Amino acid sequence: MASEGPRPLVAGNWKMNGSVAMLKEPRLLAAMLKDVKLKADVMVCPPAVILRRVKSVLKGTRIKVGGQDCHWNPLGAHTGDISAEMLKEAGCSAVIVGHSERRTNHGETDEIVASKAKAAQRAGLVAIICIGETLEERKAGKTLDVVARQLKASLPEGSTAANTVIAYEPVWAIGTGLTPTTAEVAEVHGLIRKELGQLMGGEGGQTRILYGGSVKASNAAELMGQPHVNGALVGGASLKAADFLGIIKVYT
Repeated sequence: MASEGPRPLVAGNWKMNGSVAMLKEPRLLAAMLKDVKLKADVMVCPPAVILRRVKSVLKGTRIKVGGQDCHWNPLGAHTGDISAEMLKEAGCSAVIVGHSERRTNHGETDEIVASKAKAAQRAGLVAIICIGETLEERKAGKTLDVVARQLKASLPEGSTAANTVIAYEPVWAIGTGLTPTTAEVAEVHGLIRKELGQLMGGEGGQTRILYGGSVKASNAAELMGQPHVNGALVGGASLKAADFLGIIKVYT
């Protein structure tokens, strides 16, 4: 059973996967969910080049569309980048910032992540701010310190429960098939909730905290049922409608 708290969100991060041929998947997912009474919001975050197509396919459905990254400036000489305003214009309602693959592969710091989150909020998007420890940091017993530091440094001033979602994704669990124990997930989410209360006051208690990292239908109910887990940020399992549905149905 899913835990009580803010209305959950199940978001699918397609990463660098997607094509016109894949448009059948969100269309199929929408059809599968048409008559399902959901207790959660659902979102897909496809690559930027097919955002408008996915948005068109999902028009009139309950499934929202988000981006995977944005620049901190609204426009300018930033070849290959996309602004939060552009994502908003394309029909997005949210954008992922600070994913570990961006932090690792592109050298993004907490400060950069905070500037991107602020840009998202400026454009009227929900900033899905990702934080999480590496395997080395977990083995060294630094998980809580790392998560608290990243959260404090990545959360911009003016963040509210309406414009911010936090996604805890232990780096070592992303795409590996490994997941923390439920006790470990509960411990980290409890810390995040406590820190959000200190950073955001009353808003912190209503801010959604997602878990991400090898979430699939077989473990979703157990993971989503932990205290202060308000949904999931799903990677590979969001690419196929049937797989994604198995996770979403935790909230029926």
